[in-house]
This record gives sequence, structure tokens and C-alpha cells, in this order.
Amino acid sequence: MSRSGRFARALAPALVLPLLLALLGGCGSSSSTGNGTASKSAAAILAQAKAAAAGAASAHVVGAIVDQGKPLALDMQLVSGKGGKGRITLEGRSIQLIQVGRSVYINGSRAFYRHVAGAAAAQLLQGKWLKASATASNFASLASLTNLGKLIDTALASHGTLARAGRKTVNGQQAIGVTDTSRGGTLYVATTGAPYPLEVVKSGASGGRITFDRWNQAVALTAPAGAVNINQLQRGS
Repeated sequence: MSRSGRFARALAPALVLPLLLALLGGCGSSSSTGNGTASKSAAAILAQAKAAAAGAASAHVVGAIVDQGKPLALDMQLVSGKGGKGRITLEGRSIQLIQVGRSVYINGSRAFYRHVAGAAAAQLLQGKWLKASATASNFASLASLTNLGKLIDTALASHGTLARAGRKTVNGQQAIGVTDTSRGGTLYVATTGAPYPLEVVKSGASGGRITFDRWNQAVALTAPAGAVNINQLQRGS
């Protein structure tokens, strides 16, 4: 297998994060004006949250979950239609990730590069950025983690039977919950200001918590200088 293929294979666990976000969510407006969401049905609350989030220019996504006994964490700033940047940690091995337009860049920790390509390669790659096409088959799913529209659609589209849950204050903001009674997990949606998703939590061995906040705040996306095209590694393998 080529080095680029091994990199993509090692990143595969990160690709489940968008699906897990169906159980876990984020933060929104601080206005104190009621938005009427609290009086809606569970399905209507979810629909309002999805519409509000899909119309946002940017958001910050942060949290951690456990999938099949493996800890996964992310801290990403996403810009609609442009890309995103942040960090993903898989079983303690961290990866910096940036997407700008059609290109995706990764900078793994030494532990990550050692796990993927061995000690010698880790020594050479430590501190270096690698560049690949965001549409390449090995990296398209990874790039989806920086796509605000796709992430939100995935997070809020897939669910089982819904039921209203209780109210809660999330990071100082009032919220109403919607529980997925089929799969577990509760999404909390802002009841003041725009009805953004505030948080979704799930308990148990496969549970966790992820939040959305910093809605519509400016985010600067810049391609890292000196990135090594991953195709060069493939030709050199």
C-alpha cells in the first residue's frame, strides 16, 4: 500500500465523526428574546435548528466521544462554502487539519506519523504539512469534516423516533431538548435568539458531548506554507 493510502487508512476512524454528530451538537445566539421554539413539537424543533444552522456563515465545533471503545475528539472552526481548520485527535494521536477551497492539509503529531508510516517516516514528517485534493477518494470523507453544510446536514438529518425533552441552560443560554428515543442522545436547541443547536449529549460507553458555538464569527483560512504534496510521497514509496 502506498504511503498516501496508509495515511488515509489511518484517518478512517475520523470519518465516523459526522455520523456521531447526529447524537451530539452545539451553541448559538445570546439574545434574550424568546424565539417560540420551546412551544413546538419535537420534529418542528429539529427542523428549526437545522434551518438556522444551515443558514449560518460559520461555526465552531468542539467535543469528544467514544466510538467502539476508542476516544475521538475534535475542535474545528468551519466556514460555509470555504472550508475550515482545527484539530482531530484519534486514540491520543492528534492531527491538525485545514481545508482551503479544493485542497486539504494535514499535519500529524509524531505519534500519528509513527503509527501510520513508522519511526523513520515520523522523524522526516514531524512538523510538516501534507497537501492533498479535497476531492481525492482517500481524503474526500476527511475533507467533509471541514464542510459546515455537510456536517450540519449529517448531524441533524439522521435520527429515529423523536420526543420533546426538558429545558436546560447550556453555556448560559436557555434551551429545549429533543431526545432520539430509538438511538439515545438528546439535542438541545436555543429558545432565545436564533434556534441554533446548542448541545447534544449521550451517556454510556459510546457516549460523549459535542457543542457548536461562535456562530457567524469571522474565521481566517490560510493554506500552510511549504506543504508537501502527498502525491510526491506516493511516487516515492
